Amino acid sequence: MILSIDTTSEFGSIALTDRDRIVEEVLMHSTDGFGHLLFGQIEMLLSRHGVSVHEMDCFAGASGPGSFTGVRIGLAAVKGLAEATGRRAVAVSSLRALASFGTAALRATILDARRGEIYGALYSDQLEAAAPEVVVSFPAWLATLPERGFEFVATDFSPFRAFVDPAIPVVTAPRALAGAIGRIAWREWEAGRAQDPAAIDANYVRRSDAELKS
Repeated sequence: MILSIDTTSEFGSIALTDRDRIVEEVLMHSTDGFGHLLFGQIEMLLSRHGVSVHEMDCFAGASGPGSFTGVRIGLAAVKGLAEATGRRAVAVSSLRALASFGTAALRATILDARRGEIYGALYSDQLEAAAPEVVVSFPAWLATLPERGFEFVATDFSPFRAFVDPAIPVVTAPRALAGAIGRIAWREWEAGRAQDPAAIDANYVRRSDAELKS
């Protein structure tokens, strides 16, 4: 079993998965972060299914991109739980998790990066990166994509429709990504790619304001 956490945006989620099956996924919403409610939600989720953190085989978290504070909160929780229980951990890109909701051979995944930019990536149907994850304006990213043979995957594609050929399919993914993260993490765990919790790292794509000012 895997406990997964995503706190990379104001819509976060947690999930309990058993191999490739989502046992339960909980959508959370908070405009002021998840530090004050995350562990309470985890405790209630595990209690509903009569399990404890010590029965988890692995812990997984969204590594970003997204809110810098949100990414840190989720990964810190994953690392802490894994270290406390002696388990391994998996960090999963939010853009890769989005790709799992697609059906095409190539899936262009998008998240709002604010400041007039998006986080974008191109993934195969095996959820392998076909192009690097980037932060850029949507028109600039669109120019790098194939003309055909792919689909867009986003939780909200409405801001971008005017730029796109209507013949290109669009998949609307749910806001809750923790279940998808858990299913991907199980594949990584089965393949022996789960890591020591100290080794997992954030995937910010964009540098923080503090770094830019230094």
